Amino acid sequence: MSGLLREARFLLRDRGALLWLALALLLSAAATGFGIAEVREQRATIAALLEEDARDRADAISKQEEWGGAAYAAFHLAYAPPSDFAFAALGQRDTAPWLHRVRMLALEGQIHEADTKNADFGLIGRFDFAFLAATIAPLLLILLLHDLRAGERVAGRHDLLVATAGAPQRLWRPRAAVRFGGLALALLLPFWIGAGIEGAGLSKALAASGLVIGGLAVWGLIVVAIGRFAAPPPVLLAALVGLWLALALLVPAVSRAAIETAVPVPDGAEILMLQREAVNDAWDKPKAATMEPFLARHPEWRPLGEVAKPFEWKWYYAFQQVGDQQAEPIVTAYRKGRLARDAAAGWAALLSPAALVERGFERLAGTDTRAMIAYEDHVRAFHADLRAFHYPLFFRDPPYDPVVFEGLPRYRPLP
Repeated sequence: MSGLLREARFLLRDRGALLWLALALLLSAAATGFGIAEVREQRATIAALLEEDARDRADAISKQEEWGGAAYAAFHLAYAPPSDFAFAALGQRDTAPWLHRVRMLALEGQIHEADTKNADFGLIGRFDFAFLAATIAPLLLILLLHDLRAGERVAGRHDLLVATAGAPQRLWRPRAAVRFGGLALALLLPFWIGAGIEGAGLSKALAASGLVIGGLAVWGLIVVAIGRFAAPPPVLLAALVGLWLALALLVPAVSRAAIETAVPVPDGAEILMLQREAVNDAWDKPKAATMEPFLARHPEWRPLGEVAKPFEWKWYYAFQQVGDQQAEPIVTAYRKGRLARDAAAGWAALLSPAALVERGFERLAGTDTRAMIAYEDHVRAFHADLRAFHYPLFFRDPPYDPVVFEGLPRYRPLP
């Protein structure tokens, strides 16, 4: 304990170390603040659209006189609200849509209309707390620890200090521990305050704190190992910064490029185009070409499946669903490809402590690839409920009564 107190007093007189710790505190406060501002903006957007959504749907239905027209005009808001921990790691919410307005048309085009590129990882990522903890914090640790031994060698005090301490570990361990603890505290203090403001669960906050400390510990071991070489501080710093560039930036970037090459994934735009072509072509095809694949999927409507008029709503919505059916193979390939890339990225993250920490944060925040795919599946399930509500109206065609729409399915986001 006396060694820690001694090193703490030395630290308070080291202006260089205090500068890095102050910078860590400032960056952590900024990252936490940016994250909170972003999730609050997303929540405000959802709240405003929810209020507008109900009003817009009621107005659209009130102007219709047919079941099919009302279904065509009515939009439904689907969304994935940010979790109470999303402020710390926005993750895939930057690249994957988390908000849709869907209606009773072909669905896959609506899901992928705003997703004309694959849900790939960004090269560096947004400046949120996860990025700070995974990528910037190791660099600050390097700046704090790289010259513990070498600085004393340059000053000519190294051998005297070691001889006075009796054992080298009595000197270096308290010094490294005080700086390590100071950096961890500077990073985590704003984060803990942010977690309290956002009402994040204690278990998630503790797990995230463990990720920060664990990630720093790995880099601390690297710095200690390199610092044992009897080289001047600038040489050690250059070597450590080079290692940081390799592990924190190059390895994730090269891994991502290799994974994208090894695991081809259809583009969201391909799904959109395929489905739109399928729906547009249906106008010119014999009606049986639409109704047969539809009735094969919905045999319960076969007794009412004959289309006698040039236009009937049941045929119109049948070819919307058939458009989805034709897109199913590429949609499945897209979904499986994203999951395969995510799994491969998980293995590749074992080569980069930074990538491992960032993935851990995204998992805690529910902003990883699996969470966004789960949201898309939830939208599909909601749209299936809409179809189950409307098909009896299209096929049985009872007298139009807008009161029936009070029973429309309501979207409920995933918890």
